[in-house]
Amino acid sequence: MQSCATRAFTAASARATGPRRSRAAQIVCAQQADRPVPLLEQVQGVLRNALLGAAAAAVVAGGVGPEGSPALPAAWAGIGGGAVTNAKALLRYALPIDCKPIRQIQRDLEGISDDLRVPGSKSLGPIGKRVRSANSVLERDGAAIVAAFAPDKKAEGLAALDDLKKSLAEFQAILDAQDKQAVPIKQSECLDAVSRIEEAMVKGFPFEVPQEYANLPQLKGRATVEMEIQFGEAREDLATGGKMVMVVDGYNAPISAGDFVDLVRRGFYTGMEIQRADGFVVQTGKPDGDSQGFVEDGKVRTIPLEVMVKGDKVPVYEETLEENGRFRESPVLPFNAFGTMAIAREEFDSNSGSSQFFWLLKESELTPTGANVLDGRYAVFGYVTEGANLLKEIQVGDKIVSAKVTAGEQNLVLPK
Repeated sequence: MQSCATRAFTAASARATGPRRSRAAQIVCAQQADRPVPLLEQVQGVLRNALLGAAAAAVVAGGVGPEGSPALPAAWAGIGGGAVTNAKALLRYALPIDCKPIRQIQRDLEGISDDLRVPGSKSLGPIGKRVRSANSVLERDGAAIVAAFAPDKKAEGLAALDDLKKSLAEFQAILDAQDKQAVPIKQSECLDAVSRIEEAMVKGFPFEVPQEYANLPQLKGRATVEMEIQFGEAREDLATGGKMVMVVDGYNAPISAGDFVDLVRRGFYTGMEIQRADGFVVQTGKPDGDSQGFVEDGKVRTIPLEVMVKGDKVPVYEETLEENGRFRESPVLPFNAFGTMAIAREEFDSNSGSSQFFWLLKESELTPTGANVLDGRYAVFGYVTEGANLLKEIQVGDKIVSAKVTAGEQNLVLPK
């Protein structure tokens, strides 16, 4: 039976003996859509207590996540001075680049989110300081930023750099006018330009995928997928569905992302119903019939577990980080953001992933950033970057009426 992500919540309390399926996990992780999930509120309490107890024990043992891991680049502090929880920021920091000036500009601009929490106009002073700092770095180190562009992406990088300069100048005008309402809009515009600049710095593909996986689709870069969901019944606000935009990251999960993009390209998910929506995850991908995954040439195409650890050059394959003896280390693509996407798999078989995947509905108590027991157990391959709130409304039986690759399909490498 294909397992869902929430089993890992209770597994944390059994770390010494390996994951076990507790009664609570059996209830929460009922896979089939027609199998009831009873006593959900009680189970949530059980999971919350198990997770918080395990997280506390891990901290006593030496810490988990960023604080207990080896020294990390300061950039990983992310938005708000803590762990990164913004999907677009996670994707920026996951890019395989090394350019300190652009990372400093990124940190300055992301830090504005902290300042915006200060009521009234008091925040405008600190925001202005950050904008001036970003401008200063751009003026002082602009040549170093240009030098970091990949030769084949230099034109795109220069265009994005011009956009950033223009946006920063407009940002200063907004601050001069003390228009706080316009600040988050301009911040987002600046950060989008930073993303494009950083993407233009990636030179080729950063590593060789092991040859043993040459028979599987691989995404050698990133791709954008747009998905439209139609509700089975109109909601209270009369909404009948909506769209989400997802960015899948082949730089850090080429096989997992490649599997997903290939299936989207084939139209595999179009017309498929949502098969699980329990407040913890939204899951789909099981085809009609007895098969638990995508069938190719008469058998289910399975993919290995794949987790890129911060500081590594190649992902860990076929093992959880716990099995690999690295459970305190942090993946490059963590379960930090609402709408994190990951491959579903059987509970005791790390290499049983296929077409089923899930979106995590992040709850701060059940999946605390920096102490998340899902990290390293499931292969994260992307994030919802637009329309993530739709996940809160999705129910079992709602339908994917359209799923299409809107950018990056050229990065998909199919087996020969």
